[in-house]
Amino acid sequence: MSQLGTTQIHLRNPLIIAWWSAAFLGFGHLLLSKYLRGYVLVLWEIIINISANINLAMIYSFQGQFDLAKQVVEPRWMLLYIPVYIYGFWDSYRTSVDLNKVFILAYRENARFIHFQITALEINYLDKRKPWVAVMWSFFMPGAR
Repeated sequence: MSQLGTTQIHLRNPLIIAWWSAAFLGFGHLLLSKYLRGYVLVLWEIIINISANINLAMIYSFQGQFDLAKQVVEPRWMLLYIPVYIYGFWDSYRTSVDLNKVFILAYRENARFIHFQITALEINYLDKRKPWVAVMWSFFMPGAR
């Protein structure tokens, strides 16, 4: 845990984190409190997606106009987009697995952590999660947790 690192340590489902990264690159890292990587990947997603015209090509392909989709896509930008997208997806999964290992190790060894620390960049704190709170938030505000 550092100024740029983890703010919360608790067990996470790595598949959910990976699917958030698949939905929009960088969101999985933001869920893991990896803000620097997350915001860089979100910015990358926006710039490359607009430059490659990926969304417009997807709209044309959903409408069955595959020739228009091929004409709209910028191949050089698209080739730059694919490896970073795969990296973001994989890295969010791998990072969540590593953080789960740290949590389990700390729990088993009854390790001492700094529970609350204010730094120049963020507030670091350790938090125990209660699943019923997420259920209640989802009940009153669907999609929130």
